[in-house]
Amino acid sequence: MESVELVYEELGKDNLVPLIILHGFFASSRNWRKIAEKLSASFHVYVLDMRNHGLSPHHVLMDYPSMTADVLRFMDAHALSAAHIMGHSMGGKIAMWLALNHPERTNKLLVVDIAPKSYTHSFDNTIRALIELPLDAIHNRKQAEEMLAERIPELDYRQFLLQNLALDNGCYKWRVDLDVFFQMAPNIAAFPATHHLIANQGDTLFIAGADSAYVTQDDTSTLFPNAIFKTIAKAGHWLHVQQPEVFTEVVENFLQSES
Repeated sequence: MESVELVYEELGKDNLVPLIILHGFFASSRNWRKIAEKLSASFHVYVLDMRNHGLSPHHVLMDYPSMTADVLRFMDAHALSAAHIMGHSMGGKIAMWLALNHPERTNKLLVVDIAPKSYTHSFDNTIRALIELPLDAIHNRKQAEEMLAERIPELDYRQFLLQNLALDNGCYKWRVDLDVFFQMAPNIAAFPATHHLIANQGDTLFIAGADSAYVTQDDTSTLFPNAIFKTIAKAGHWLHVQQPEVFTEVVENFLQSES
């Protein structure tokens, strides 16, 4: 399987236990910078840009086996025989696929507001709205945000998506390849078949937003029978943004607890 060399941010002293953070769909390492900075006091943190995201290379294939191969390539390149792995949404599915197929490479696993299952929702409307945004008529990000308001009514989500809009020589362009995203989005909503896999018996924490419907404890018990399930109040799918202090405390407590 062809892998790509991922761009990353690195924080924390070299002698600390390694922690790899994997972001979600349409996000990048910079969305996790504040959390990573807090965790870097106790861990050597690597925050990766997944393929087709952030500054990492683009590739026509984007599914969980290929993105897991990218993470393994990164770990091999940095002589990480194993590490704590934390992933949010799409990144959580990458983390779970890695832990299920290569448990020896995972110390503790943290999965943020996602389950090891396929979802029925579609990204088609969102991606079409971005593709059809008339970039040549946009003079500032606020104007782009207003143009998207009718098709993407949630302000926070519009602003999050528009972090992928970059100004280059006076013209706006997308950092991401939206055509690839449109083609590959069904792979992101899905999760590969697991009937041939052995359940992961390692230390695992699922963290869910109380206002999110993405994951329940019943979703996790078959593949991760030893998992702990924590819910953060007053938070939805973006719980690390909505409740960063509580989220960081939950993560630190789990990683620093005895196995």
